[in-house]
Amino acid sequence: MKKQVSLQPILEEDIKGIWEISYGPKADLEWMKFSGPYFNDPVETWEEFSTGFGKSLINSPMRKAIVVDDTIVGLVTAYWEDGQLKQWLEVGILVYDSNMWGKGIGGIALSNWLKELFGQFDYLPHIGFTTWSGNHGMQKIGEKCGMTKEGVIRKVRYLNGQYYDSVKYGILRDELVIDNE
Repeated sequence: MKKQVSLQPILEEDIKGIWEISYGPKADLEWMKFSGPYFNDPVETWEEFSTGFGKSLINSPMRKAIVVDDTIVGLVTAYWEDGQLKQWLEVGILVYDSNMWGKGIGGIALSNWLKELFGQFDYLPHIGFTTWSGNHGMQKIGEKCGMTKEGVIRKVRYLNGQYYDSVKYGILRDELVIDNE
């Protein structure tokens, strides 16, 4: 049975559930091993999440919930790499439950997010993301969505006594496949 994947605005009432799947006592923290683990970000308490990152999610056009069959399973985000210039947009994607990885959810979510962002910012010619060489899944998702590996900054991400590459992907507006579902 095919799962229905959509992106939805995040409402205040969604925040507790997002914290529960991302950091809560029953959360699958496997995602933290792939989402910039070299930063050593802490597992956030409800108080930290609800007053910080969680609060920033509410009704933000730069953050949406990934919803599968009416259940929030992750997030897509966007941010300006160049700050106030707003010419260089980068995206991120998180599917929190590792049991949901490898099922095409991330590819559908990223593809839809790229379409939405190119629509929202109709002047932008390029959207990208940055990952690291240890995150093979994210690299596959980018390639599946038609993105190009645009750069590799060798041996700059240090984790567990080993150096990894930082890897940049991007897509131009005219490379985006509009009907790939």
